[in-house]
Parts: sequence; structure tokens; C-alpha cells
Amino acid sequence: MKKILIIDDDIHIGNALEESLTCEGYSVSRAYSGTEAVLMLSQSSPDLVLLDLMLPGLNGEEVLPHIKGIPVIVMSAKADVDSKVSLLMSGASDYVTKPFHLKELLARIAVQLRTAESSGKSTLSYADLTLSTDNYTVRVADTEVKLTRTEYAILKLLVQNQTQIISKSSMLERIFEDTPDCTESSLKTHISHLRTKLSDISGRDYIETIWGIGFRLK
Repeated sequence: MKKILIIDDDIHIGNALEESLTCEGYSVSRAYSGTEAVLMLSQSSPDLVLLDLMLPGLNGEEVLPHIKGIPVIVMSAKADVDSKVSLLMSGASDYVTKPFHLKELLARIAVQLRTAESSGKSTLSYADLTLSTDNYTVRVADTEVKLTRTEYAILKLLVQNQTQIISKSSMLERIFEDTPDCTESSLKTHISHLRTKLSDISGRDYIETIWGIGFRLK
């Protein structure tokens, strides 16, 4: 049973979410302040977090950096694009604007849980790309592509987050464990080489540059 943590001080919204999520077969826990949420996260790890921004104690923006390796869907009345982009670049997986339709939120939860589950598998895929995390090989259709350690780490991150824009700073931080030699100045070169190696086989450019923000699959 998947575990979802609701971080929201609004009792009515929290009750409605808990009831609906429980009916969908999820295990639900709740935190009513940012401070309580950080404490709970230090003691156990849910499979997904629903995070409100306007919280007593630590606010949602301050809680977000404490959530590592767990998909986070931000729930907020802030509807401006800059707020959404800022939170997505800070590590949120998705963003829904209050008031939201419960059916849509449930669908977004299902997508994020499915994406998180696939990232833990030994084989990742996107279009005709297949990545094996056991032996670090990449295939385009039936053809194996020889990638460097850094190129593989970049592609793996993008495939694990297929619907998201990954900022340059976030990419560097998240691939550091796999390839600590990649720097901000060399990242563009690594991505250019990766694009060339993939397109030489398929004739397709898989990576889109979002100018001033980062990269995503297309």
C-alpha cells in the first residue's frame, strides 16, 4: 500500500483528501505545520507528499528542501507562472492550483507514483530509448549507444523525470553522485555530445533546451 503524507493546516481540505485517498487504497498520514512535517519526514519516508505552501511554522518553500527522493505535489492558491516555475525548479514534481478538482489530483498522484516506481526498476525507457541500470547500457531501438559516465547520468535523470524541466543547477546536484566531474561549464558540452550520439542513430533529437531554465525530453 502506497503511503501519502498530506502537509496542510486546513482541516476541511485535509479531511476531504484523507477520505478520498483512503477510498483509493492509499495509506494516509498528516502534518498540520511545516515544523511537524520535517519531524515526520525525519522518522519515516512516504511514497508521495502533498504540500501546501501557507503553513504555520516553516512554510511550504522551507519544507521542500527537506524532502529528498520523494515526489512532491504542491497545492497552492498561488496561480502565477513564476511561483510554479520556481517551485518546480526547487524540486517539486508537480503543482496544482487551489481550488482543484479531486479527480485531477488523483490522476496526478497516480502519474507521480508510477514515475517514481519506474525509476527504481533496472530498465528505464522513453520512446525507443532503453536504459539498463544494471550494466549502464543504452539502446536506441536495437542499437547500443556508447555513452560516457556523465552522458549516461544526464540521460538517466531525464528519463526518470520525463514530464519535468530539469534546471541546470538541479541537474548538476542530482547527477553529482554518479558523475562528480561534471561542472556547470562542461554540462552544455556533455548534453551536446549526448544529443549527437542519439540522433546519429535515430535521426531524432530527444532533448529540448528550455532557454534560461534547463532541459527536458521531447
